[in-house]
Formats: sequence, structure tokens, C-alpha cells
Amino acid sequence: MRICSTSENKQFEKRISITPEIAKKYINLGFEVSLIENYGLHLGYGNNQYKELGVNIVKDEKELINNSDILVQLGLLSDDKISIIKEKQTVIGIFDPYKNKDKIKNLSKKNINIFSLELLPRITRAQSMDVLSSQANLAGYKAVIESFSNFERAIPMMMTAAGTIPAAKVLVVGAGVAGLQAIATAKRMGAVVFATDVRITSKEQVESLGGKFLTVEGSENLETEDGYAKEASEDFKKKQEELLSETLKKIDIVICTALIPGKKAPVIIKESMISSMQFGSVIYDLAAVQGGNTVFTEVDKIVDKNGVKIMGESNILNKLPVSASSLYSKNVFNFVSNLYDKENKKININLEDEIIAKTIIK
Repeated sequence: MRICSTSENKQFEKRISITPEIAKKYINLGFEVSLIENYGLHLGYGNNQYKELGVNIVKDEKELINNSDILVQLGLLSDDKISIIKEKQTVIGIFDPYKNKDKIKNLSKKNINIFSLELLPRITRAQSMDVLSSQANLAGYKAVIESFSNFERAIPMMMTAAGTIPAAKVLVVGAGVAGLQAIATAKRMGAVVFATDVRITSKEQVESLGGKFLTVEGSENLETEDGYAKEASEDFKKKQEELLSETLKKIDIVICTALIPGKKAPVIIKESMISSMQFGSVIYDLAAVQGGNTVFTEVDKIVDKNGVKIMGESNILNKLPVSASSLYSKNVFNFVSNLYDKENKKININLEDEIIAKTIIK
């Protein structure tokens, strides 16, 4: 079987789906691997590095897509590339079915197998394929690094003959994978870390990393069966707002990570809260592309509100494309391995397998 990948739009996406390490694994599994010319050149993976492993380097994109059995990408292809895909081909990636309904509908009409990996169930067997976790882990780390680089004071406590500099206080809003990594990174760099989340189960995880969990009085566990956060009630939002309003007066850096799958990000940090924050404080909003957790978040801009910097990027992982590509390509390989019938050398769409049933889009 032929597994292929073509270039993403590098203006928006620098990650790739098949690194040289993973290309070798596919070949060892029995696949023929083909990539577009200069596929990984921007990450330091030259054509010859792939060729030495047995990868076919193709110059014509139409030929590449047309001849593939499985096409692995990060995001959905553009309309002109979608038109090339043939019936019964398999396409694997992160396709955001809530946002790209029309494009996915067009693919479905062509009898194409579409697997969107952000729909993976949160079960033990799927952990090695969990693209959301692997990428969010890096995003949480990088959000801390970016916010610290824009904070004009020292992070750890420093005791000198001239006096003592207190440690920076960090608040992480949302203690999912990204939030937990943000807590761990901020603690390693010497900050005092607080965190809040609508899921009560997060408390133990936050505290195990050395963070202090801020509990909303009378809160309930707002967690779905799949382990994601669900939308809070108006009463909870009001109590959370009161807690945050007081806490933010003492906080130097805020990392926002709160997302609800398929919905606009909840606006958690209001204008009145920001106006009460200390001059020079920084907010990094990882939810920017879904509307943001603050009222002032703008994608790919640093917004200054009375001395408080609010940051949010369309794709923070473009700043870690080598590491992000390494993890993503391993996730996809593990998914393909589960999908592949080695004995008969074909894709086996077994809908009794929860991993396959949950990720396929019909």
C-alpha cells in the first residue's frame, strides 16, 4: 500500500506528518512511502535523507495525491487538492469537523475514508495516538516560555546583597494537558503557580505538580464522559468570576487554556479583571483561535491594555515545528498501524474497534 503526504500551507503550518524516523517505520511495516519534493526541507530534512531510507520523492503534487492509498496530513487540504482525491482513498489528519462541515461533506460524497484524529476516545489503548495531548503538551510549555520572555521582571525569587526579588506569580486557567504542562514548566523556572479548572478531578493533578488549586465555592464536577470540560452554569461562572477578580490583582502572568470541543472558547477574563491587574502583567491565551478566554484577545497580536499585555497566536506550534512534527508523526503511525491489516496488506475498517468507530467521519 502507498502512504503519502504533501506539503501544508507553510504560511500557517510548518509541521509535517512523516519525519524520516517514521518514514523508515512505515517502510518496515510494508508500506511504499511517497512525499512531495522538499517536503521536510524547512525543518532540515532534505530529499536525500528521505531517499536513502527508500522514500519516493515526487515533483508532481497531482500525481502524488492521485496515486496514494493513504494520505496523511495535519489539516484539511485546499479545495483544488481535495478535487484530486479519488474514491476509496483514506485521508488521516486533524480536520476539525465542527468547523469544516462543507469540505468534509464533499469528501464524503466521493466515498473517501476520512479519519479525524482529534475525535480519538480517551482510552488507554489510544494514548499513543492522542494527537491532542502530544501537541497540547508542547503548546503549554511554549506558552509559558513566550509569556516569560515578554514579562519584564525576573521569574524566580532572587536573593542578593542589594535586596530580594520575589518570585513571579503565575495563574493557569484550565488544567488539561496544556495547563498541566504550563504549571510544570512555570514551577521548574521558579514561579509560584496557581491553577483553576471546572473539573474537580484536576485538583490532585495540579497539586502533584506543586501548584495551588483555586476551588470555586460549591463547585460541581463539569467533566464529560470523555474527560473534556463542559460548559459551566451561570451560577458557576459568577462564582468563578468573583474568585478570579480577587486573585488576578496579585498575579503577574496568566496562561489561558480553557476550551470546549466544537464551541467558541469561554470568555473567562473580563475587562474589569484586566483593569485591576498589575502594570507589566502578561496574559498568554492559548484559546485565541477559538475566540479567546479574555475579552481583548486578538490572534497573532500583542494587545496592551493599561500596561497588561495580552498575547495569542494562530499556531504556537509553528515555533516548535521539529518537536511537534516528531510527536505528531508518531501518533499518526500508531493510528495507521492499528488500522492496517498486515496479513492482507490492506486497511481494515473494523467499526467494532472504538478507536476506528470514533474517528471515522461518515
